[in-house]
Amino acid sequence: MTMASAKILVVDDDPAIRNLIQRFLTQKNYQIQPAHDGKTALAIFEQFNPDLVILDVNLPDAVGYNLCQEMQSRTDVFVLLLTSRSDAVDKDIGFKRGADDYLTKPFDLQELENRVAAILKRKREVTATEQQRLVFDQLVIEPGRREVTINDQIVPLTALEFDLLHFLACHPGRVLRRSELIQEVWEYDYVGDQRVVDVHIGQIRKKIELDASQPSLIQTVRGVGYKFEAPSNAKNGKPES
Repeated sequence: MTMASAKILVVDDDPAIRNLIQRFLTQKNYQIQPAHDGKTALAIFEQFNPDLVILDVNLPDAVGYNLCQEMQSRTDVFVLLLTSRSDAVDKDIGFKRGADDYLTKPFDLQELENRVAAILKRKREVTATEQQRLVFDQLVIEPGRREVTINDQIVPLTALEFDLLHFLACHPGRVLRRSELIQEVWEYDYVGDQRVVDVHIGQIRKKIELDASQPSLIQTVRGVGYKFEAPSNAKNGKPES
């Protein structure tokens, strides 16, 4: 499946915005299904099985954050949230509920296309080298299956969380700036607060660290960014075949 043939569910109660997005992305050769409320969106979601959901936060019968979480509990779908609110707290909530990106209204259609393309790139086939599993003591990262396990138990990560962890783990001991992580993981010139990296790092730590308040795997380098520190008894972060 080429990126331009991806299926996108557009959920917004404003018919002008919904129709504008639908017409624009249809012209870009995406397959589009629209929905005006949460109930309709979930019904279409089950039948359409989209690759990406463009989801308004404020719906007449549902909270977009909750709908995002519900959809991602069913499949590994990507979610791009739309909202008229630009508060950092609102963005934090969205990312903590699993959103892959966040766009504030009003937005430029070209910016929307850039975000959509960047998100969908994460469905690309990985190379043979990228498919090699990474083992760090009890933490195992399987790029081919996009799975992370600790003590043989699967760790539930969003697509963006997996990509961020995998990139960090591929460079153990290396200090990575927030700007570099955005460039490498988000894969486009992200316009916004780089604190988005901190939010996702925080979510990953809650899932893989023994104590998220005293992280040992993903360490903060104050004033710079983050580094992945392999456990002393790990295989130096080397991939296994």
